[in-house]
Amino acid sequence: MKLMLDTSEFDTSGNRTSATCHWKCGDACATPVLNQSENLYSKNIIEEAIDRRSILKGGFTGLMLLSGVSSLLPVAAQNSGLGFKPISLSTEDKTLLPQGYESNVVIRWGDPIARGAKRFDVGTFDAKTQEASFGYNNDYVSFLPLPGFQSKRSNQALLWANHEYTNPELMFAGYTAGKATKEQVDVELAAHGGTIVQVFRDNSGNIEYQAVSRYNRRITATTPMEITGPAAGHPLLQTKADPTGKRVLGMLNNCAGGTTPWGTILTAEENFNQYFAFNDNVKDANIKALHARYGMTAKASGRVWENHYERFNLEANPNEPFRYGFIVEIDPYDPTMTPKKRTALGRFKHEGAETSLAADGRVVMYMGDDERFDYMYKFVSKGRFNASNRAANMDLLDEGTLYVARVNADGTGEWVPMVVGNGKLTAENGFATQADICIKTRQAADLLGATKMDRPEDFERNPVTGAIYCVLTNNSRRTAAQIDAANPRADNKDGHILELLEEGNDAAATKFKWSLFLVCGNPNDPSTFFAGFAKEKVSAVATPDNISFDNAGNMWIATDGMENSTLKANDGVFVVPTRGAARGQVQQFMSTVKGAEVCGPIFTPDNKNFFAAIQHPGEGGTVEKPVSLFPDGVGVPRPSVIAIKKTDGGIIGT
Repeated sequence: MKLMLDTSEFDTSGNRTSATCHWKCGDACATPVLNQSENLYSKNIIEEAIDRRSILKGGFTGLMLLSGVSSLLPVAAQNSGLGFKPISLSTEDKTLLPQGYESNVVIRWGDPIARGAKRFDVGTFDAKTQEASFGYNNDYVSFLPLPGFQSKRSNQALLWANHEYTNPELMFAGYTAGKATKEQVDVELAAHGGTIVQVFRDNSGNIEYQAVSRYNRRITATTPMEITGPAAGHPLLQTKADPTGKRVLGMLNNCAGGTTPWGTILTAEENFNQYFAFNDNVKDANIKALHARYGMTAKASGRVWENHYERFNLEANPNEPFRYGFIVEIDPYDPTMTPKKRTALGRFKHEGAETSLAADGRVVMYMGDDERFDYMYKFVSKGRFNASNRAANMDLLDEGTLYVARVNADGTGEWVPMVVGNGKLTAENGFATQADICIKTRQAADLLGATKMDRPEDFERNPVTGAIYCVLTNNSRRTAAQIDAANPRADNKDGHILELLEEGNDAAATKFKWSLFLVCGNPNDPSTFFAGFAKEKVSAVATPDNISFDNAGNMWIATDGMENSTLKANDGVFVVPTRGAARGQVQQFMSTVKGAEVCGPIFTPDNKNFFAAIQHPGEGGTVEKPVSLFPDGVGVPRPSVIAIKKTDGGIIGT
């Protein structure tokens, strides 16, 4: 998700002029902090149980010793396998890579994915063409080998990409904010959602896409979807268009996501609130209050889709937003599958959906709520994964236990079950059923005393060590009085990453240990921390957003918003070993173009290609006055997925 800091410029009327804040997060920084609960910060839970400087110095091992137990992560020196020469921060309008690496554009906004689709022409692009073409602002990327989900091939696959939001000022010549035409809105609706395309590795080692394939498919903001799980049919999900509360049109603001062990896509609805006009004439005060906790207070949406489609007008349809903010499951191998919104996973501003398997085979999912002072979640399925029967796994995410995290100052934490009857989750407080918890997840977490975090975004589990990493992108609203052990910096413009290890290294455990892995920013800043590695030997990094791991267990970090961090540079990709002598040695691998963030990131199974989604290139410009023309150098900037390779065909990073 794009950086949300109070650094945007304003026009003479006091309106925010930052396109990203306006279109992507609905000017979240211009609004009051949404979480007004009295939940304690972790330093208040066990006041000064350990000194913050000890945490910053000691890392995970230091916290384990302070807690009276031994370190649970490998401590022997390990070879990270990294061997490239790091690049430097840049403000150039070009993609920079280390010597010996090159990239190719796999697919870009407007590229046709269906037989008969028209070639891209920004002057004649319409909704019908967009529905048959790659969408806008690609975020999460997944690589799904063919012929099936158990394949490990790297030369034939399906590629999924989320399409999070649109920048109409970069899509339509003469676009005027607040005055979008129906034709423009229809293109925007069609440009949201996601794309599935078949891809292959050519003889030169590049990844290319097939314009025609039986697998190619667009999912949009108008694609019919099924609502499943505990909240399906709940009165709050019932509307005039769908009195059953079980069907919904499309998905909105799909940011990151995940891939299940059975080969389905999980795509996360994040800042859905910005699409709805909140009218003061909504009669139900309770519904108004529920919407306010999710950021719906604006009288107009900014996009003004409500001018053309009634479902975005809350006066006419006050329940419509309750149908968004979920994880959506899609089977890329079945083009006829109806996408399913899995309500058991909770409703909030989902950033990602990282899945893992517990020791007993149950499915575990880690999720962050990307809002200042909101929470970390996980879900543990009731049923178990069946590797020999794919069909038996297709509804595993409809039943299980949702948890929210409490993070203690002594380096411990617990996952608190979000079930009816636990603590204040009672009918008297508005939680009579599990469906109530699944719809009003933020309010339920408030009542359980969850720990307020600095915008928890991506979660990933290291495939080598089993450690869990939570990316906390930034929080410019945290004050000095609100500093705690897990969020150690006020005015946190640069972000940090937590490292967690579940009890017994079992993903289904309800207790964990944690430490600060990275506290990002300029290495010369005393508040930064790089897992204990010497600061003079690291690359400066800020605003971590999404992460991935290579086969050696090294963490690859894609950033979002470094231009507004203390580093004032273009976003990029960084790699850092998580164990051994080089643990914490951040090295910059890529720098992207002006106005863009880097999303993805993900590898082919053999680690010989690395995908990066270049989102909103040229943001800050317009069609008439572009600040970047990535990737083609002509026309308009086009969000794209690129694939990086070594020129010698070797393993990325070596």
